Amino acid sequence: MKYNLISVESDHKTSKGTSFGYLTGILYLAPANISGFEVCPSRSAGCTAACLFTSGNGNYPKVRSARIRKTQLLFSNRDAFLTMLECDIMNLIVEAKIRNLVPCVRLNGTSDIGWEGIAKDLMHKYPEIKFYDYTKVLSRMLRFLQGKFPPNYHLTFSKSESNDDDVAKVLKAGGNVAVVFKKVPETYKDCKVIDGDLNDLRFLDGTNVVVGLKAKGKARIDTSGFVVTV
Repeated sequence: MKYNLISVESDHKTSKGTSFGYLTGILYLAPANISGFEVCPSRSAGCTAACLFTSGNGNYPKVRSARIRKTQLLFSNRDAFLTMLECDIMNLIVEAKIRNLVPCVRLNGTSDIGWEGIAKDLMHKYPEIKFYDYTKVLSRMLRFLQGKFPPNYHLTFSKSESNDDDVAKVLKAGGNVAVVFKKVPETYKDCKVIDGDLNDLRFLDGTNVVVGLKAKGKARIDTSGFVVTV
């Protein structure tokens, strides 16, 4: 199946979803302001340094260049971008049906864009697709927890070295928080920690849990506090 914008089974973590019955399409853009456009408005110095943009397939210059072009297309010709995205979603639905899997889409593979506004019509048009993302934008996360998102769009908040107050607000409101650990503990901030590396299907995590992620790539040498040691 041909995809123009999203990637399917191109990375180890989202590929794990097939054993749980899901086929994941993930959109990788150029993070931060690498493309000339800011796509991670609440990024910290620590998460910027530890970004997985150059990990895996992102290690190849041609792949990075393609992600930059996709990001620039989103901002320069949004209608064309969304048309291509819808074609990819339709192809994902077809492939998932052939393989007897449930289709799901993560639009922020290496970005933190408010797709609940940009792609809201697509989310309503394809209710069989489970959209999900991580975010560091507190206002987005709180709107999600208040039921103001499309019903098929799930968010998990992400901890950085500088947003502990936001983490506390999210957990108090019943949301889930992803935390990168040097060694994943059983509990964190009085919440149960689940293994977020078993799969990337965050919409299956339940509520009010900490999603423990083991440090990968550049995060292994983090000194900012982005990677938590407990």
